[in-house]
Amino acid sequence: MRAINLHLKILIFVLVSLGVAITAYQILYLGIPVSEAETDNLWNIDTKIEFQASSKDPVKIKMYIPPLNKEYVSLNESFISNNYGVSINRDDGNRRATWSARRASGNQTLYYRLVLTKRFSDDKPVAKGPIFRESIVVEGPEKIAADALLAPIRQHSADVETFITETIKRVNSNDDNAKTLLAGDASAEKKATVIELLLSIAHVPMERVHTVRLSNDSGTQSPELWLRSFNGKEWLYFNPDNGEIGLPGDRLIWWTGNGELLKVEGAKKARVSFSMSNSEMNAIRLAKLTDDNANTGFLEYSLYSLPLATQQAFQIILLIPIGVLVILVLRNLIGVQTLGTFTPVLISLAFRETQLGFGIVLFTIITTLGLSLRSYLEHLKLQMLPRLSVVLTFVVVLIAAISLFSHKLGLERGLSVALFPMVILTMTIERMSITWEERGGSHAMKVAIGTLFAASLAYLLMSVPELAYFIFTFPAVLMILVGFMLAMGRYRGYRLTELFRFKAFLKD
Repeated sequence: MRAINLHLKILIFVLVSLGVAITAYQILYLGIPVSEAETDNLWNIDTKIEFQASSKDPVKIKMYIPPLNKEYVSLNESFISNNYGVSINRDDGNRRATWSARRASGNQTLYYRLVLTKRFSDDKPVAKGPIFRESIVVEGPEKIAADALLAPIRQHSADVETFITETIKRVNSNDDNAKTLLAGDASAEKKATVIELLLSIAHVPMERVHTVRLSNDSGTQSPELWLRSFNGKEWLYFNPDNGEIGLPGDRLIWWTGNGELLKVEGAKKARVSFSMSNSEMNAIRLAKLTDDNANTGFLEYSLYSLPLATQQAFQIILLIPIGVLVILVLRNLIGVQTLGTFTPVLISLAFRETQLGFGIVLFTIITTLGLSLRSYLEHLKLQMLPRLSVVLTFVVVLIAAISLFSHKLGLERGLSVALFPMVILTMTIERMSITWEERGGSHAMKVAIGTLFAASLAYLLMSVPELAYFIFTFPAVLMILVGFMLAMGRYRGYRLTELFRFKAFLKD
């Protein structure tokens, strides 16, 4: 007996540990949302290209579009144009879309629309980049000014990060040498050119990064210039205006390098404007949409990989252990008497369609009429099988009649009574009739009320959307439930109702 107890304790410990470990792995490592209410942001970006085409020459419009190979993934990408061909090419780590038309005239408008979101997976590819570059040749006063700026920069820096930060600060200062190199042009592009010159003399590679800000502002915006450099391990991003380090989380890299956003052939007065809006989507649904691109392997081996109709069936099936657990607690700990263990659970499943109040009324009507018929058949001294057959047929006819009259009265909820398990109703009527004969009417009514109470409580718990989502998303929780059920299997103490029943003995 001691060996059996030890075996049971080990089994319970293994099941509970596995359930907790698998669920914790899904939540903490895979990042699966605990609640269905958790949402992720979707960004809808509209890029509008306007230009004036000449009827004499073919038109070719080239524009950089986001590479989308790191932190963001595209859910939808569309190119909207009239009588234009569209192609996409890779260009030195960037993507470039080309619109072309043999003949076009007058004002023209093209659209590039993109719906994107953050990648669901936190896994990031290994960063690669240059760690050395050749110096840009500079002579005359510019060389003297550059050397004069680099001397204090080298003195006040310790690595690539601090060297670049110090360089940006010197270029943005009122230093005469910086003014000489800027030549009166304080634009971000000119500052980036001077910073690149100074860094090249020190053989530090630098690359221009053009970004757009993911914002809900209704107005349009223009690409914002940032600088980046590779330190051997990762890319470091810098604001050329103030030396700020680190690309903000709301910036989307549109393209890198010195190229212009838009290149036009056969047209003039071209301009580009960006506008965007934000929306939200359920995190799990979003993960399913991005599964092919985001390496979210958990979906491949989860219930979310099943067909939708099968998923809906399992969302109900996986709740049955919850209902069984409720019945187990009510019977073994509280002492509520029911007609078996699974009958209340199946009745609670029917309540999901009929709703609780209407379901109780229908169940009471069908059971009461069925008991009346069963009592009449008892006087005919029929055997059990023919008697059950007659009761089952009566239940079917009664369900059909209730559905018909409910429809005529405009109570569409009554149509769902057909979902009641007819065989279960038949067996319930039979068992209640036997209980009535053996234990009396009061005990039969007590068992019937206990069955309805247990079914109602199980229905209320199984109808909690958060619980249904959690069980379906983390089915390993059922291992923990099994462990609790095994522990309950050895409970030999008093039930709650028995404590009240034997209260008189405590006084003695």
